[in-house]
Amino acid sequence: MKPLLYKISRGFAKREHLPIYFVGVVLTETPKAFYIYGRGTVETEIEVDHWIPKATIIQQLKTEETVTVPPNHPKLNHKAFPKPTGRKATLTTFSKSGDRTIKIEFPYNTEDLDRVRSLLGRKYHSTTKVWSAQVCSENIEKLDEWGFEIDPNLKDFIKKTKLNISDVSELEVPGLKKKLYPFQKKGVAFIEAKDGRTLIGDEMGLGKTVQALAWLQLHPEKRPVVIVVPASLKLNWARETEAWTTNAGVVQILSGTTPHRIIGTTVIINYDILTNWVPALLKRKPQVLIIDEVHYVKSNSAKRTKAVKKLGKAIPHIIALSGTPIVNRPIEIFNAVKLIDSTVLPNFWDYTERYCGKKYNGFGWDFNGATNTEELHYKLTNTLMIRRKKIDVLPDLPEKVRSFIPMELDNEDEYYAAERDFISFVKAKKGKAAAEKASSAQALVEIEGLKQLAVHGKLKQTIAWIKDFLNVEDKLVLFAVHKFVIDALMQEFAGIAVKVDGSVTGINRQKAVDEFQTNKDVKLFIGNIKAAGVGITLTAASNVAFIELPWTPGDVVQAEDRIHRIGQKNSVTIHYLLANDTIEDKIAKLIDSKRKVLDAVLDGKVTEQTSLLTELMNEYE
Repeated sequence: MKPLLYKISRGFAKREHLPIYFVGVVLTETPKAFYIYGRGTVETEIEVDHWIPKATIIQQLKTEETVTVPPNHPKLNHKAFPKPTGRKATLTTFSKSGDRTIKIEFPYNTEDLDRVRSLLGRKYHSTTKVWSAQVCSENIEKLDEWGFEIDPNLKDFIKKTKLNISDVSELEVPGLKKKLYPFQKKGVAFIEAKDGRTLIGDEMGLGKTVQALAWLQLHPEKRPVVIVVPASLKLNWARETEAWTTNAGVVQILSGTTPHRIIGTTVIINYDILTNWVPALLKRKPQVLIIDEVHYVKSNSAKRTKAVKKLGKAIPHIIALSGTPIVNRPIEIFNAVKLIDSTVLPNFWDYTERYCGKKYNGFGWDFNGATNTEELHYKLTNTLMIRRKKIDVLPDLPEKVRSFIPMELDNEDEYYAAERDFISFVKAKKGKAAAEKASSAQALVEIEGLKQLAVHGKLKQTIAWIKDFLNVEDKLVLFAVHKFVIDALMQEFAGIAVKVDGSVTGINRQKAVDEFQTNKDVKLFIGNIKAAGVGITLTAASNVAFIELPWTPGDVVQAEDRIHRIGQKNSVTIHYLLANDTIEDKIAKLIDSKRKVLDAVLDGKVTEQTSLLTELMNEYE
């Protein structure tokens, strides 16, 4: 006797003092009722030991939970009512609409009639005298449990729908410019097994972007591709596409609300402007839609949600990405799952009642709760979702994973005018004289001016990136150089951030560290690289972001190691938020090359600032 999860009518449950949801096994049955033994799941652990009229059963689902029936239970020896023959379920297609449906045939009897009426999307066809129901795993599994003959096409549907990451093997991807980790190869294999209709829900830092791009590399014939992302990630997707793939074709970033000619085979667009571009994108007949940070489409009334849905209906392959812990906010993922595979969660109201703690608050329906989360996780990870945490794949990961994230400037004219002046300054002193004067006060002033313009220009987008991060992850360490940057961040994130800079000393310094380490409401630690880069432990986070860079790789490594210390249980992800095509890019590349040398030198000699300045000026010659 395999237990099932039952949902019964609210009225019957209230009248008989039973839970609405319970896990139980059928001990015996009559044409009208089941005798079920079990226990409640949501409200309380209420014992269920009761006749349940079949007409009051709204849902029956498979469950991993167990029920132990007392061996001497009096109903165990009752003889079950014999099931009628000639009962079958067949996959068929409506001739007019082309929609698939389950055709259900059975000799008339009230037991099967009540059961079929409980199916999702059930409908009676008076002309042919048969019932139909929505094609979904829940309906097929119910019919199977009830003893209906299931046709091979429906069995094949279940086989394709039911898939777990453990069911696939690593898949090699020819032509990739970089190497995948073993768990990422399995992720690509899962996407392939699901024919490019998947939700990649891996934790941040595990390479969701890379897995999606690797699948595109496998299928150069599936073009054009549309990638929908938050504005702060457009440049990053373009850079990652170029860094990993060899067959992306023309990568085009769309901007503005007035559509213009689309020439890209890989088209990147942000949510904010998507509504204006949907007709133009559909004309290109895209074959793949990638939706990054898919929790952005949680609200059905939002324009961006409507735009994504309209776009997705016409595209054969949809890969959604979200690092958000779905079990914390189940409502945020419903639209994504419906886009990818409408058969997994067929009914919105059933979903919200079962998993979102649906309740009426006096003004409207509130769906922001989270109930039966383990069951939801099991349902999603056994159909269409990949979800790994860092702790799950630690053997595959290096101790530190570095990520360079390009930021757009909102002061380009001012910045590039200053950069042209700096180039003129360098050319006037090129050659030996430049090297000799590289550490001069004038050079430092010129470079400092460029650095400040760059950080001013990217600050708004940096704040947007941090907000996006906090929607997904728990805690983050931020490092900066200038006081105005730290002050701006503290003002923006007041109430959830602490800081350590030159103005914070002694007891207050340790208090800030302790607050970040122990207070779940403190999400951000904002530190000056010099003041907070040594002597403290910040292992409550496994992510650190550099908004500005120091002059030496030694300072960078010291700051990174505030979270990469004894007590850190995860691989550490280091994000460099760099203003694209600016002096920040150049400094980062120089520091990175010298960091590699530093790592290789046994005595750990630190690169001198004067050396870095000389090389930086040579970059501008």
